[in-house]
Parts: sequence; C-alpha cells; structure tokens
Amino acid sequence: MPAVVLVHGLYHRPEHFALVAERLRTAGTEVVVPKLHRGSLPADTAAVQAGIDSLPEPPIVLGHSYGGSVITGVRGAGHLVYLAAFVPDVDESAAGLGGASPQLKDAITPEPDGSTSLHPDRAADTLYGDCPESLAAWAVGLLRAQASGCGRGIPERQSWKHAPSTYVVCAQDRAIDPGMQRKMASRCTDVREWQTGHSPFVGQPDLIIELLQELLAANTPRQPDEGVTTGR
Repeated sequence: MPAVVLVHGLYHRPEHFALVAERLRTAGTEVVVPKLHRGSLPADTAAVQAGIDSLPEPPIVLGHSYGGSVITGVRGAGHLVYLAAFVPDVDESAAGLGGASPQLKDAITPEPDGSTSLHPDRAADTLYGDCPESLAAWAVGLLRAQASGCGRGIPERQSWKHAPSTYVVCAQDRAIDPGMQRKMASRCTDVREWQTGHSPFVGQPDLIIELLQELLAANTPRQPDEGVTTGR
C-alpha cells in the first residue's frame, strides 16, 4: 500500500491534516500523522522517524512550516514535500533562516510557563486568512501552546540532499515570507507555486491531495502486465 507521512508545524496538531488524511485513506493510501510537541527538534524528528520506520516502503513525507526542519532530519523518505516550510542546511535552524512575518510575530503570546501561544483572532488572519470563516474557526480551535526553542533546533542531517524533493511556495502566505520560501525552494528538486495562504490543508485540501497522488503514482514501481511472464 502506498504511504504518506504528514508532519504539522508549530502550534498545530495532527488533526489539522484531517481533511487531507481522510481523503487519502479513502483512496487507498496509508497515512501516518505523527504528533509533535515533544519539546525539541530532535524529539520531534524521532517521532516522525518512528512513523517512517513503521512502514514497509519509503513513504512520501510532507512537512509544513516548522515541519520542514523536522523532515530534514529523517532517513528513509522516498520523496520529501516542503509545504511553505523551512529547508535548513548544515548548521541552520528555522529561526536562523528567518522569514517569519511581522504579522506572525505579532500573533505570538508568551505564557507564564515559558511556552507561547497564538492570539486567536490574529492567528485566524495570519494562518487561515484565505479559508472560509467556519474552517478558519475550526483550525484556530485546534491550535495549542508551543514549547520554546524548537524553532532554534538544528537538524542532524539534510535529507533533501539524499532524496528527491518538491517545494510548494504559498504565494499569498502571511506567516512565512513567500520570497524566503522561494530562496529555500532552490534547494529542492522541484518547485510548485500555489496562490494560497499558509495553510492550504485547511482551505484547499484538494491541492495537496492531487500533488501527493501525483507523486505516489510517479514513485510506485511498475508491476508486470497481467498475463505476462518474466524469465531470469
């Protein structure tokens, strides 16, 4: 069975990918959506690596936003998809690469325990501004507090140097500067550009499903034609 691993970003949960995951599963694709928020980039990467290792064949691994830093550190991906995501090189972190918009920074609220959260109204406009109001409200309701420091983590390896990769630039993104996205995209094998905001998995899931199904078809080994025998 073809497989996809979906990796969310900071403040998000696996449930944010529910629309995409449900449709892919209905079409016969195995979908793994690891839960991050493990306290550090290495811990988040280990959670995703466990999901990859549980699959019999190298999956397509998609990382959104900070999730790009996470998937950069994994092994065993058949194809990487960076969705408005960070693509760190040696000794680089998401925070060091920059690109977070003033609008996103303004939405971040410090919490007494040292974590941060996103102001609901500002998060709706910044992350889901191109989504229908009801879907944006649903997505904001799922957001959770984020431990500090994850964005400063540096991946231990650069998976995009070892596996084919596709970068999706979200040209209407209000959270991660599209210009910065295009610079990071130059590190990937293939680049797509969508006229969406930061979170197309909420507002336009069909775009992600179509891309993943295209990549799954391209990465599926051909089977011998029925009725044809092969010799040694």
